[in-house]
Amino acid sequence: MTQLLLAAPSITWVKVQKPVFDLVGVVLGSFALAGACVLVALAFGIALGLGFILHRRRVPARSWADDGLKLVRR
Repeated sequence: MTQLLLAAPSITWVKVQKPVFDLVGVVLGSFALAGACVLVALAFGIALGLGFILHRRRVPARSWADDGLKLVRR
């Protein structure tokens, strides 16, 4: 019988730190994300409101007397 020369299996150990859940980081991250959403919504709201105000100032005011009161008959 032929003997095969096999190398002995080697085991390499790598030390890995135990994972920990960072609750404070998650909470602070969610507050930061919520704050960013608030700032974006505020900026869009201000821009939309200013757009409405400027549009209303450009268009002359109309009253019911300009068109008259229209009644619908059935």
